[in-house]
Amino acid sequence: MSRMFGTDGVRGVANRELTPLLAMQLGEAGAYVLARNEDGHRPLIMVGTDTRQSGDMLADALMAGACAVGANVVYLGVLPTPAVAFLAKKHHADAGVVISASHNPMEFNGIKFFDGRGFKLPDAKEDEIEAEIRSEMKDITFPTGEDVGRITYDFDMWEEYVENAVTLVPTDLTGMKLVMDCAEGASFQTNTEAVRRLGADLVTIHTDPDGTNINKNCGSTHLEELQKRVVAEGAACGLAFDGDADRFLAVDEKGNVVNGDQIMAIVGRDMKEKGKLKQDTIVVTVMSNLGFFMMGDRENIHIEKTKVGDRYVLERMLEKGFNLGGEQSGHVIYLDENTTGDGLLSALHLLTVMKETGEPLSELAKICEMMPQALVNAHVANDKKVHYMEYPEIAEAVENLEKKFAGDGRVLIRPSGTEPLVRVMIEGRDQSVIQAEAQKLASLIERVMN
Repeated sequence: MSRMFGTDGVRGVANRELTPLLAMQLGEAGAYVLARNEDGHRPLIMVGTDTRQSGDMLADALMAGACAVGANVVYLGVLPTPAVAFLAKKHHADAGVVISASHNPMEFNGIKFFDGRGFKLPDAKEDEIEAEIRSEMKDITFPTGEDVGRITYDFDMWEEYVENAVTLVPTDLTGMKLVMDCAEGASFQTNTEAVRRLGADLVTIHTDPDGTNINKNCGSTHLEELQKRVVAEGAACGLAFDGDADRFLAVDEKGNVVNGDQIMAIVGRDMKEKGKLKQDTIVVTVMSNLGFFMMGDRENIHIEKTKVGDRYVLERMLEKGFNLGGEQSGHVIYLDENTTGDGLLSALHLLTVMKETGEPLSELAKICEMMPQALVNAHVANDKKVHYMEYPEIAEAVENLEKKFAGDGRVLIRPSGTEPLVRVMIEGRDQSVIQAEAQKLASLIERVMN
């Protein structure tokens, strides 16, 4: 039986894999597990969604489940993931819950939990929630009468998140022309307001969500339109968020993509120079580009590596006292300021460096020269994807590739934490060669495993 929780909560096609029944069960079990150690305490859960059409359906089911075990719920409506984490901590909630599938297409949705400190749950705590569901809530006593929880609605708390961001990073953006792509997602109100409040001349695209257009050819996973628009507008840079705005990528003034590795390198060096980068260390996953590690050597910045997933980056940061970490995909955690990846904070930090140095983003990005990288997805059923190395033909092919690229590149194969995919990534000096090899291996994986 496969694990219910992936690297970023419970994901699936809404109303097929992620049903209202499962959402209700997650509400029951989650509220129980996250507050059960406090006798007589009525749990408080804060819930937010992205802009997907299925969001209210799943949120209502989850909130009903939480109320059924005696928790009170505050429904925040549409909010970025980092805003829910921030508000849960600020208002001393027992948990925050986000209904979102992040960068995935609109038919998907997800449910992810934060504890009362604003942190994503460790695997062990998620396993406790899953165990309650699989045991059909055998440990839970369902209250009646006045002990049943209630739901209140507060759709104005987004302003607290914006005020906090511009207070933490109060850079003056007056005179700076920017283009922002909000992916028709949760940041259409918060992030545009924050950047305008700091004085930027802001052009916005994809800020009119209708429930069906989230991430559709826009946002941080589809940068083509933003790249063209930045050049056409003569803007200093472009800012791109994903559907729940925990991820941020940039586009320089020439239309080139600036990824998470480059953003961490730019901001990390600036923090180091100001004495703000704790232990002169940045935490990244094994998916970071070789060029990032070369940057670390050159700038005397120590690079810590973890397995894929921003939760594992966070765990290492907490364990060792680091304050900057993230992923090439754009999840960047500024632990002195928020407890999870925060696209708005990341954008403001990058813009601050641009403003203070006066350098164009294209020049700043040169700190981290990207080695050519090929990433190809092999479509494999969820219940099979973690077993790819158990197939001798695949294991042999991977071994041969590792020998071929040793010393001049690397091979990294991993199952997706949220989708029915095995991801094949190869880095090397010749793009055409690594692309062909990655495609060949992905095709082999699909043929053998399906």
